[in-house]
Amino acid sequence: MTRWWWWWWWKGGDERPRGGVEGCFLMTDVTGPPLGQTDLHRWRLRVSDVGRHVWHYLETDAEVEAWPQTPMDRYWLGLPVGAETYPEAAATPLEAAQRGLAFYRHLQADDGHFPGEYGGPMFLLPGLIIGMYVTQTPIPAAWRVEIARYLWHRRHPDDGGWGIHIEGHSTVFGTALNYVVLRIVGVPPDHPMMVQARTTLWRLGGATGLPSWGKLWLALLNVYDWEGVHPIPPELWLLPDAVPIHPWRWWVHTRMVYLPMGYLYGQRFRAEETELVKALRAELYPTPYDEIHWPAQRNHVAAADLYAPHTRMLDALFCVLGQYERVHIGALREAGMRRAYELIVKEDINTSYQCLGPVNKMLNYIVRWIVDGPASEAMARHREKLRDFVWMSADGLMMTGTNGSQLWDTSFIAQAMCDAGLARDHRDMCQSILAWLDATQIRENPTFYRSAYRFATKGAWPFSTREQGYTVSDCTAEGLKGVLMLQEASGADLGRPVSQQRLRDAVDLLLSMQNPGGGYASYETINGPSVLEWLNPAEVFGNIMVEHAYPECTTSVVSGLRMFQRYDSYRSADIDAAVDAAVGYILRAQRADGSWYGSWAICFTYAALFGLESLRHAGHTHANSEAVRRACAFLLGQQREDGGWGESYKSCETHAYVQSRSQVVQTSWAVLALMHADYPDATPIRRGIALIMSRQQPDGSWAQEQIEGIFNHNCAISYPNYKFAFTIWALGKAAGRVE
Repeated sequence: MTRWWWWWWWKGGDERPRGGVEGCFLMTDVTGPPLGQTDLHRWRLRVSDVGRHVWHYLETDAEVEAWPQTPMDRYWLGLPVGAETYPEAAATPLEAAQRGLAFYRHLQADDGHFPGEYGGPMFLLPGLIIGMYVTQTPIPAAWRVEIARYLWHRRHPDDGGWGIHIEGHSTVFGTALNYVVLRIVGVPPDHPMMVQARTTLWRLGGATGLPSWGKLWLALLNVYDWEGVHPIPPELWLLPDAVPIHPWRWWVHTRMVYLPMGYLYGQRFRAEETELVKALRAELYPTPYDEIHWPAQRNHVAAADLYAPHTRMLDALFCVLGQYERVHIGALREAGMRRAYELIVKEDINTSYQCLGPVNKMLNYIVRWIVDGPASEAMARHREKLRDFVWMSADGLMMTGTNGSQLWDTSFIAQAMCDAGLARDHRDMCQSILAWLDATQIRENPTFYRSAYRFATKGAWPFSTREQGYTVSDCTAEGLKGVLMLQEASGADLGRPVSQQRLRDAVDLLLSMQNPGGGYASYETINGPSVLEWLNPAEVFGNIMVEHAYPECTTSVVSGLRMFQRYDSYRSADIDAAVDAAVGYILRAQRADGSWYGSWAICFTYAALFGLESLRHAGHTHANSEAVRRACAFLLGQQREDGGWGESYKSCETHAYVQSRSQVVQTSWAVLALMHADYPDATPIRRGIALIMSRQQPDGSWAQEQIEGIFNHNCAISYPNYKFAFTIWALGKAAGRVE
């Protein structure tokens, strides 16, 4: 097999090589990426429709000339940005903040927001590629090359496998599914990378040890038998809404994933048996495929993958469901599938075919292909939105955790600029941010609102884009804060494009999202009993069955409501009551050692930032609050000798603080937290600021360090824009205090 065969990869959707995309791909040797790489100078990020991201690969020199690469494109591709460099390090925190912002503005899109990578999980890309393969959707040639390069870069350095996320240990979930991806995009099984990955997979026991989500993906591909999958009866959607275990009561991400899973399980859909499928059956298992006893594999999950073991209650339920599958009534099964399909269609329409996230996006994609057909309007719209989940980076092509983190990232830099006193000197930058925030607020509830079990969205700001259409409590609050600070407090005279009524709409929504215990959850209120967590079937994730209150979400809402009160007396008594209840929750959530557990970033450091911010809005400072003093003592106990803070994602898994090398992002969080607390001694703040300044590069930027985010306790996810927003925020806010 010659290397050029893989270099000149085809442009199309079957398994045959073709010529194409001439002059666009670069050669590699067998020790490098298995399909080579594309010419990075040909990639362009197109931003449209209020924050939509789509990467394009230009195939001709004429296209390249007509569409020049921007500094934003070059940055995310790892190419020189062309920013000004400084011969000497910044002399003051304010100067460092100004240099950081001068660089960061190169990454602002024309519409005002800040695009960025939102990768990290290693189980998302397999859903995209398996979904495209089983629906016979052509995979672009440039995607194939760069996907292979991305997975080559993200191999575990010791054993060549892949984990649940880019910094995790090798698992069956990551290794088996990404091995399949590589085979689909065209990497031969005898490539050294594949040999090593297969060795690791077999050492872990082979693909029979996949957790349930992985088993389902391989069953769809026809390389795992449906008899080895625990029942996912679509009939659950026929239960009366009042039943405590009805799926509508589950956490929204879980129910939207298991909705199409139930349909596909009921259908027992499997891909056509191709030569590749036959080959994978031999490559994924140390035991011959035809000799595997599939029912015995339902409960078999490799030790490397198991994070949330089944409870006895869940195992008992699966026994009951297994018996039900033997005798289930066909008409009832069909009714359940019809109900599931009805809700899938409503999800597609409500989100403009973006769907809540990449997993349910691709499962819905397969369902619509089965039911509506490849030539349908639904599939045309679904195919178009595939591109929204693909992000090109210096290391290759990945699939992102949603269609981006646009609102989330943009709201933080807006607040940072205002709080650090930088907004007045960057009026044009702030004006474009405000215009984007104005356009991104959701003005109405979803098309299918109550009938699709959706929470209200009128007045909300989303995590990503208005088109995707889901609100999150903290995103709405941070969007509200960003608008208020820009319109009212920046000193930049930007006008008030977001009307008083629309701000009140946001407040109404936030007040409606509070839970009885005072805390705030993520997408909606808590709708199911906590006992549902005993029925978590996913094995690799924790606390995914129902919503939970979080210190971070609660803090965002507290600070947003209090900031609103500075400018409007609307529902003042309701806001006071909500804030009092929320602060009560924050105080109860604090641990004996003064810490809070963070569920959306790493981990105790992140939660301390939010916890102390909410207490500040309730009048709690180091001078008058024992809770604040304990939180500060906890933080200071983690400060490293170099003045910084560094925390591993392992903290999220173990629920105990695990140190790592100092990180500029976490140091910024800790410094901001201490300033929220009015900590009386500037020394630890000064030392943290010195660490941040020492890591600043000559062009004003900061290098990417360890991964920043987390979800479901054990899956890390990237927020690379944090290293700009929070560093600039900490430096600017500390400027007058430590100089």
